[in-house]
Amino acid sequence: MNVQLDMQEIHRLQVLKKKDRMKIPRQVMPEQAPEIRRSNFLEVPRGFPAMTAVAEANRCIHCKKPHCIEGCPVGINIPGFIAEIGRGEFQKGIQVLKQTNMLPAICGRVCPQESQCEARCILGKKGEPVAIGRLERFLADWEREQGKMQVPSVGEPTGKSVGIVGAGPAGLTVAIDLRRAGHDVTIYEALHAPGGVLMYGIPEFRLPKSIVNAEVDVVRNMGVEIKYNFVVGMLDTVDELLEEHDAVFVATGAGLPWFMGLPGENLCGVYSANEYLTRSNLMRAYDFPNADTPTARSKRVAVIGGGNVAMDSARTARRMGAEVYLIYRRTETEMPARNEEIHHAKEEGIIFKLLHNPIRYIGDQQGRVVAAECLRMELGEPDASGRRRPIPIEGSEFTIDVDTVVVAIGNGPNPLVPRTTPGLAVDPRRGTIKTNLDTMRTSKKGIFAGGDIAIGAATVILAMGHGRKAARSINHYLATGQWDIQHLPSEEPG
Repeated sequence: MNVQLDMQEIHRLQVLKKKDRMKIPRQVMPEQAPEIRRSNFLEVPRGFPAMTAVAEANRCIHCKKPHCIEGCPVGINIPGFIAEIGRGEFQKGIQVLKQTNMLPAICGRVCPQESQCEARCILGKKGEPVAIGRLERFLADWEREQGKMQVPSVGEPTGKSVGIVGAGPAGLTVAIDLRRAGHDVTIYEALHAPGGVLMYGIPEFRLPKSIVNAEVDVVRNMGVEIKYNFVVGMLDTVDELLEEHDAVFVATGAGLPWFMGLPGENLCGVYSANEYLTRSNLMRAYDFPNADTPTARSKRVAVIGGGNVAMDSARTARRMGAEVYLIYRRTETEMPARNEEIHHAKEEGIIFKLLHNPIRYIGDQQGRVVAAECLRMELGEPDASGRRRPIPIEGSEFTIDVDTVVVAIGNGPNPLVPRTTPGLAVDPRRGTIKTNLDTMRTSKKGIFAGGDIAIGAATVILAMGHGRKAARSINHYLATGQWDIQHLPSEEPG
């Protein structure tokens, strides 16, 4: 990272009037060229050089009532850390940022800022918002690359202990806050590495595993014990964890893949996105033969879906050498994926088959998929999601020759803990644990829940927000012994 500072230029930017700050163009982040990056798994965006970050920070007009904070699920003091960047005071900036977010390098890369904090930026009403996420990433990368990462202070021992089920974003966040309060914390992680979806679900080119490990190291250095290969519900149940701990926080995520129930989904070569990405990301299938858990080297891959997971799957398959078709039943306007991911996928040569939907998969005599039969679609009136409903066009069937299909239409909550915890209220339709989203308390005393297991598949930063709420609630419970579930929802979470 280029950290050379031009103090004269910083002074010039600092004295600009509001109207002149608004004329500064949004700064461009360098990134790998598409023709190069589609053959490697290195991170695509390269991050801001120091003076580029300073210039971008000085676009902020420091509103009297900054709405950007309202758009952040963890309530980061966004104007505060941006102001420090604008002055070239990066150490002060990271200190402001980490008052509320201990995983900034991760959030700066994967959070949907365009629909959260940046969506509330006043500049965005007449132009482009301040690049809040990129500035967050800049500070986190600067701190790490300068060797200045600090371990938060741990509170005086309370004699209380908390068990956390899952080392994903929600679990890591609650662990940090509980250690700050002085409680003993043990995380029980089903996989052999920490991070949850950050490790198994998000590709290296979007979130390098070294970044995740660096931020998890802070958690370990605070004295949090992480037990790996520990599947709660199979080894010990939550009730058994409650015999060892004073409270338990369940953060098992949304690891149950959804399929469409189509003929041929049981053919070899048809993957859930969970399996496909886990093989590639956590088990480094892309690094064969250095890693010994390869996936098949496909020639033509169909990825079904239009969300971020579909983009991750398609872009992974492209890097593995395949021609990739992204099949989505609506138009690009309705795609839930981030605009940046759609843009990058197009640049990398992903073939978008919009207004199409698979109806069956065709196999050969060996039981391997060889084609996907699809229907063309058209859009009707909006459905419950607010998006226009896709309607099949009769007689429009056609086939696409493929040797691999990746189904990326969504995930459900992991069912193992709800199924093995008697008395824990579960939403019968969604499979989520019924949770008071103000306190993150469940129907069972001493058990808290948060993240995707409480609301269904959502964002990393929302899971972290749940972790912060849960830590405050757990602290209160451990201090008072009071357990009030008066506001526990009777049906779906709000």
